[in-house]
Amino acid sequence: MSSRTTAQAATIGDIAFESKVRADAISESGLRVYGVDRTDGLTPDAKYTSKDLGRYKVLRPGMFAYNPMRLNIGSIAYCTDKHAVGLVSPDYVVFGCKPGILDPDYFSYAIKGPEWRQWTTAAGVGSVRVRIYFRELAKMQITLLPLPEQKAIAHILGTLDDKIELIRRMNSTLEAMARALFQSWFVDFDPVRAKLDGRKPSGLDAATAALFPAHFQDSSLGHIPQGWKLGVLNDLIDTVVGGDWGSSEPSNEENLPTFCIRGADIPSLQEGGIGKMPTRFLKRSSLEKRSLSGGDLAIEISGGSPTQSTGRPVLVSENLLQRLKKPLVCSNFCRIVKLKSPATSKFVYLWLRLVYENGEIFQFENGTTGIKNFAFTLFAEKNPLVIPPPELCEAFDRVVSPILEQHQANGIQSSTLSALRDTLLPKLLSGKLSVAKATSELEAVT
Repeated sequence: MSSRTTAQAATIGDIAFESKVRADAISESGLRVYGVDRTDGLTPDAKYTSKDLGRYKVLRPGMFAYNPMRLNIGSIAYCTDKHAVGLVSPDYVVFGCKPGILDPDYFSYAIKGPEWRQWTTAAGVGSVRVRIYFRELAKMQITLLPLPEQKAIAHILGTLDDKIELIRRMNSTLEAMARALFQSWFVDFDPVRAKLDGRKPSGLDAATAALFPAHFQDSSLGHIPQGWKLGVLNDLIDTVVGGDWGSSEPSNEENLPTFCIRGADIPSLQEGGIGKMPTRFLKRSSLEKRSLSGGDLAIEISGGSPTQSTGRPVLVSENLLQRLKKPLVCSNFCRIVKLKSPATSKFVYLWLRLVYENGEIFQFENGTTGIKNFAFTLFAEKNPLVIPPPELCEAFDRVVSPILEQHQANGIQSSTLSALRDTLLPKLLSGKLSVAKATSELEAVT
């Protein structure tokens, strides 16, 4: 049964109220100043704050804050029960939900739905500097479901978000484990130092410990383990596949791969997320050469904006390809790196993550059009790399592979849950899908 039969038409003004309470009107002090970001929502620290916070508006759990000049592009945030009472810019609009009429958790999903997007987008047309204050927002028409149904919908979507967040935390732990192992073996040289001190290397079996030398040698980068080489990434690379700008129109050909790594998806691919549409549509002739195999690396070479850095790597594993059950294709904003030995893929991947995080990669960025580009060829030729013996890379691969495989498996599950949430959301908000049916779909995947 559709919930549409009990839905009512309302305006935002009927179900919400504006709050203009300022910091100087309350007794609470030392409140954090929040920022509002269109991607992250409520951020813990505003970019700019005044020395005098007296005029800043008070934001309490259950309320919403938005930038009236940027609402049409999604600059709105929900202050949940997990947030403390705080302040936002005096230029922002703050509003709350009328008790007994509108559930704030439900409304936090409603602002991601089609009714909200269509209205705010249309309201912003015609002027770059348009301001949508609450008096304008109050006129917006919205479908209002009964309060119990609102709460049920918020519970369903919230359960999915909670699961996604749990997976994100699990993956953060797994990635930290992999990076800590790389740091210990290949940066701090802990096993070598232990042997040099006459100690048994911690956490290693005898066969793996035997692969590490007991002495250091001098190099231009300082002391490195004896027998290891100082080189560059090119020493480990077999081939690199460059850009291919494809077509501006989608292909009508059937059986094209539906998964594609693109620049904007690289952060989410670290969580396992993979885009389903290339930045530009690849030609049939490009697909074979840009298809990815286990052990390949995809490296972003165009950031797409002045503030987005390049050089972020993605490791493709056989396990990932098997789980996807579809070909994986690298888009035009990435380089495909194929290594001489698949056993070095985990070593190179984690090294690339390290040099990206510590900023070494930034000196190889260029671009004169406001879009940053990564000079990968120069980086691979010039940036120094301490290269361990092949048998040690193979040992590292055996130890770290289960961690990274679980990381990607978790990420694929997160992508599946995100897709389900995004599919259910508009159907539930419109009443086209009953709560009972959505609950059944949720139980099937959680």
